[in-house]
Amino acid sequence: MASDQWDGEEFRTAVQAALDTFLDEQAATLTPLGPDAARLLDEARRAVSGGKRFRAAFCYWGYQAVRPEVEDEAALARACASLELLHASALVHDDLMDASDTRRGRPATHRAFEAEHRSDGWRGDPEQYGAAAAILLGDLLLSWSEELLRRCGLPAERVGPALAVFDACRTEVIAGQFLDVSVQARGRADVDTAMTVLRYKSAKYSIERPLHIGAALAGADAATLERLSAFGLPLGEAFQLRDDLLGVFGDPATTGKPAGDDLVEGKRTVLVALALDAAPDEDAALLDRALGRPLDETEVDRLRDVIDASGAHAQVEEVIAALAEHAVTGLAQAGVQERAGEVLRQLASAATQRAV
Repeated sequence: MASDQWDGEEFRTAVQAALDTFLDEQAATLTPLGPDAARLLDEARRAVSGGKRFRAAFCYWGYQAVRPEVEDEAALARACASLELLHASALVHDDLMDASDTRRGRPATHRAFEAEHRSDGWRGDPEQYGAAAAILLGDLLLSWSEELLRRCGLPAERVGPALAVFDACRTEVIAGQFLDVSVQARGRADVDTAMTVLRYKSAKYSIERPLHIGAALAGADAATLERLSAFGLPLGEAFQLRDDLLGVFGDPATTGKPAGDDLVEGKRTVLVALALDAAPDEDAALLDRALGRPLDETEVDRLRDVIDASGAHAQVEEVIAALAEHAVTGLAQAGVQERAGEVLRQLASAATQRAV
């Protein structure tokens, strides 16, 4: 891959091609099952189409941080693409658990299958059908993510250690997701609890573990992975804090989600925890009551004002900046290859300063 830019068209094209080829292979297995299996595969293709490819990019440059010469670009692209299958699985399940209607401007998977059931006049509950389809698709994408990494084509003695990291990554993100739904069910979370959810549900699997997987594929030892954590973990936390801000203050035209979507879903994020701590009692009570219920645009604007006035918005921005600075300092001390270090710094900026 000639480009030094993490989001170069060449890189995105290579990852998408790896995903398309893999799904074409799966089509050969699923075709004999008939049109229902074909519908599942079609939705899988939509689930892995587009996106920022952050996880794939961190995997790629984690590899180059250790081994600057890539002996098999196609094999490494397949390994990077496995993380996009994992991400797609998490999104399909997350949308179902959060009862989200949209993803990237189109119906969420469970809503798409639900609508199909309803429009065709099938028997049973359309919502239950949509939920079942989303669970099964998410499980399938999760299974495929390991298969693609295992069969990527890089040397087996390096794929094995990468799979061990991948095992830890999947355990962390699933456990983190359960922490998240449990916090929402209890209806309360202090800042420390919200940070724990953030770390395990998103931060580690978004940046730290993709870096580790790429480095392991390049032959990195445990000490190298630990040094990369000094960059990847704080950056992952900053990345998710930015996502939390976008979930409240983001423009639906760019995020592809409704205004204030995290508020409607009742997310007990670090941003919300800080606002509940700092806001006057009346405002805090208003915010707490509103979480997890339908909100119109005026109500979303009022809650945004509460969060802004509490100082939580500004405080999260400060934490993002501090974590990003900490990450860059950790990268400078990690002893990575110069070219990879420069691109990883570009990635750090893109991950924490994005508008979508």
